Amino acid sequence: MRLCELLNRQVVNESGRRLGRIHDVRGELVGGHLRVTGLVIATRGILERYGVGTHGTGGPDQAKVHSHPVIPWERVIRVTPEVIVRGDSIAR
Repeated sequence: MRLCELLNRQVVNESGRRLGRIHDVRGELVGGHLRVTGLVIATRGILERYGVGTHGTGGPDQAKVHSHPVIPWERVIRVTPEVIVRGDSIAR
C-alpha cells in the first residue's frame, strides 16, 4: 500500500464510531525506510498537510512541531475501505 492510498480514508473504532478522515501521516526514517508512526485525522489535521499551526521552521536544525489529532499506528487493527482502530481517544 502506498501512503497516498491512506489519505482521505475514514477512521472508525471497533464499534463503528467515526473518528475522522486521514489528512496526513506521521513517520520516521528507520534504516533508510519510512516507518509510519501515526495517522493525522479530524478537521484540523488537514492544516498539518499544509504546515499551518506548526511551531519551528523545519529543516536540519529545528523540526516542525505539530499539535493536531493523531492516531498512533500501533492502534490500527486493519485497513479496509475504512481504517479500523482500537479505542476512542485521539492523541495530541
